[in-house]
Amino acid sequence: MESELFGGQAVIHFKDETTRRSFLRTAALVGVGATLAGGATTAFAAGPEMASQFGDGDVGVLNYALTLEYLEADFYAQGTAKDFLGDNKKYLTPIAQHEAAHVQAILGTLQKLGATPAAKPTFKYPDGTFTDAMTFLKTANTFEETGVKAYHGQVPLIKDGAILGAAASIAGVESRHAAVLNLILKQKFVPAPVEAHASMDEVVAAVKPFLGA
Repeated sequence: MESELFGGQAVIHFKDETTRRSFLRTAALVGVGATLAGGATTAFAAGPEMASQFGDGDVGVLNYALTLEYLEADFYAQGTAKDFLGDNKKYLTPIAQHEAAHVQAILGTLQKLGATPAAKPTFKYPDGTFTDAMTFLKTANTFEETGVKAYHGQVPLIKDGAILGAAASIAGVESRHAAVLNLILKQKFVPAPVEAHASMDEVVAAVKPFLGA
């Protein structure tokens, strides 16, 4: 079934997908995603000054994306290293590999730009995240949906065509991950005809409970 879900093909292609620019800019105008519950404190403040915490322009967008990918990569690495996921582990392991690849791709792009990558935060997860399969799967699904909205929310702000193409590629992969998790959770496979978006402030507030000091 892995080959059916992922097509047996590499799903990350870092190139300038100019044909998708118009659609993605339009899609970014549709909807705002729901946030994760919780109220733990974190070193990241959610407010109008949010963008300055990641840097300016495309570098800021990349560091913002990197922070989210750090979270997803850490989450999946911890989950797939354990034996509580049953048969679903074979579907989640490729997702873990994709998230790790996203981190490396963004790090590489920042380095090529001569920019300083955001430091990897420490993370914290609710009790049961890595012992109860349903808790893990629901959290994974929320992370993926939030990730898609995060990338789409930044589309209008990205100036460089190559970076826009890379962001579009990663957003597409995150959407596939969400669809796989919806299938596992017996939820609507594709919830809407057009993806929603969320602002940087909204997304950071959403993942705030998972970020340590």
